[in-house]
Amino acid sequence: MTKVTQRLGAWGEKVAVDHLVSQGMVVLDRNWRTASGEIDIIARDGDAVVFCEVKTRRGSVFGDPAEAVTTYKTRRLRTLAAQWLAISRVRPSQVRFDVVKVVVSSADGPVVTHLRGI
Repeated sequence: MTKVTQRLGAWGEKVAVDHLVSQGMVVLDRNWRTASGEIDIIARDGDAVVFCEVKTRRGSVFGDPAEAVTTYKTRRLRTLAAQWLAISRVRPSQVRFDVVKVVVSSADGPVVTHLRGI
C-alpha cells in the first residue's frame, strides 16, 4: 500500500468517524489490530456494538467501495469482532456489522454512505 493510499484511507476513516458521531454513535475503538487483522471502527449505537469497515475511494473507476468488502473480509471481521468482545468489558445486547463508504467529491466534499447490517 502506498503512502498516498494510506493517507486517503486515514482521511476516509476520520470522515467516517465524524459521520457516525453525527448520527449519535459513540466510538469505542479505532484501528483495533491483532495478528489476524484490523477493525477500522468499533462504535456503540444504542444497545448495539457496531463493527465498521470503512472503504474510501477517489471515484468509481475501481467500482463501488462496498464491493471491496468480500465474503472473506466479512468472515474475518466477524472473527475479529468475537476476539474484541472476548477481551473487552462490553457486553452488548446486539452486535451489528456495517460498512461506511466514503467517496471523494471535489465539488461538495466527501459523499458518505452508511450501510447497516452487512
